[in-house]
Amino acid sequence: AAPEPEDLPLPSEKPQHKKPRTESPASEAPLVQAVLGELKVSSVTPSSVQLQWSIPEGSFDSFMLQYRDAQGQPQALRINGRSDSVTVPGLSPSHRYHFHLYGLQGRKKIDHVSTEAVTGTEEPEEMLLPSEEQKHDKLQTETPPSEVPVVQAVLGELKVSSVTPDSVQLQWSVPEGSFDSFMLQYRDAQGQPQALPIDGGSRSVMVPGLSPSQRYRFHLYGLRGRKKTDRVSTDIITGEMEGQRDGRMDGRMDEEIPLPFHPHLAVLGELRVSSVTPDSVQLQWSVPEGSFDSFMLQYRDAQGQPQALPIDGRSRSVMVP
Repeated sequence: AAPEPEDLPLPSEKPQHKKPRTESPASEAPLVQAVLGELKVSSVTPSSVQLQWSIPEGSFDSFMLQYRDAQGQPQALRINGRSDSVTVPGLSPSHRYHFHLYGLQGRKKIDHVSTEAVTGTEEPEEMLLPSEEQKHDKLQTETPPSEVPVVQAVLGELKVSSVTPDSVQLQWSVPEGSFDSFMLQYRDAQGQPQALPIDGGSRSVMVPGLSPSQRYRFHLYGLRGRKKTDRVSTDIITGEMEGQRDGRMDGRMDEEIPLPFHPHLAVLGELRVSSVTPDSVQLQWSVPEGSFDSFMLQYRDAQGQPQALPIDGRSRSVMVP
């Protein structure tokens, strides 16, 4: 069951850089064996913020990031204990946010650091997507024609590795050189530009929150510093919802992916809930026999709409935000 609202109060909106000694009653005197380092803002876009932190002492089982959205509603994001960074998407441009990161051992909050960030301004010249009529050739430079820079980093083809009605997973290679970071840009179903910053070490990204049976054009930029030095693009069409062809939703999600069943080749263990917040659930499972190429998690949202989340075949847990 979700914790009561009083279990997730946001602290004062003023950033706190001093650590709370403990959340235990004064009569207890526990030893703080895990310490959170400073919470820093590593990148900002008009719709997202990337945060990073360190753990100078000890370790945590998990983290909890709390903040208020542009409407003032509390949001909570559970993060794996091995992580030291997180990207917070779905923010509003030119808005000040206060982020509070808790380090947890079990369900107990052991340490807490805070910071604030102001999202970027939606500037058309910075966020403008390439012309929808452009071919998928490379953007070799953004410098004036009079300069002749040497392209030392090259992006490989942008490929679609999986598609669902509301998400797409993209992958790419870097056959030459390296990039400091990547930026994925696309227009949502309403035609609004979206930008997703990606770490320079990544070679794939999952784009959630898409609309079914919708054509999207994705543009991946390779950045050196803040400068876009190369670009690749691709088009995809998201999948159909079950029953969409005949204009109705019959609600039979089990028939959405009609795969043959081969007994005794691969077996799924019990699906368990490992953690719950007011707006997310973390699930885990085992594979006691054989192996799977991938997994698909399906559920219905609060409005009764089917949702599908593709998962890598090596994974044994997933966070549903």
